[in-house]
Amino acid sequence: MPIPERLNPSFGSVYPPKVDFFEEARKRLIVALDVPDAAMANELVAQMENTCHWFKVGLELFIAAGPAVLESLVARGHSVFLDLKLFDIPNTVAGAVRSASSQGVRMISLHAAGGPTMLSAAHAALENIADPPELLAITVLTSMDQEQSNAVGLNRSPAEQVELLACVGLESGIRGFVCSPQEVACLRAITGPAGVLVTPGIRPAGAEPGDQKRIATPAEALRRGASYLVVGRPITQASDPAEAAEEILKEMASALEE
Repeated sequence: MPIPERLNPSFGSVYPPKVDFFEEARKRLIVALDVPDAAMANELVAQMENTCHWFKVGLELFIAAGPAVLESLVARGHSVFLDLKLFDIPNTVAGAVRSASSQGVRMISLHAAGGPTMLSAAHAALENIADPPELLAITVLTSMDQEQSNAVGLNRSPAEQVELLACVGLESGIRGFVCSPQEVACLRAITGPAGVLVTPGIRPAGAEPGDQKRIATPAEALRRGASYLVVGRPITQASDPAEAAEEILKEMASALEE
């Protein structure tokens, strides 16, 4: 399921001459619109209209505003990551994937823990759709550390669980994954350059971690092999969101140029 060329980040150690690293960074930054209503989302998007290509719509905003918020973003020329973390019986998830695809979103998240049958059903749901969105299998939430994993009966470490679920996803036809910065290098080794690795838990140096446990700076995540970075509060809660995004893009561009 190819990502449109204008949005597809480049990999490898050799870039073509005169590459615009800042523009490459813009293709890789996803701003999380984790806000309670459409008005706040629209205000943030307006402030970053000329800075960011990608926006993430999660549960909070989608439940409050519904599909209309997706329509608005797509109409303005933005690429949308619909982060609903689908997790249900295979038939229900397949139907949800088809419905989400019809909204024009470019990425859709679902839980790898739903198992191979669910993942295969989601993958099959997009087979006859032209220019389908990328399915991203959630491995282990970045809010989960070893203590939280043990509390829900997982004896494996988060890193071991991530690796297991990634292999389940690949065998089910999924090539996109959401993982923390701590596991992204391992997943890059497993998926190779074709893997689409979306990494939340991004915090610039000195930023508050909030409820995130497994975090890294933008530069660290890119060096480890992340395809896209999801950044929320460090941008959306800044006094000047556009300026905060610009600073993160500069750090990303610098890391890419290395």
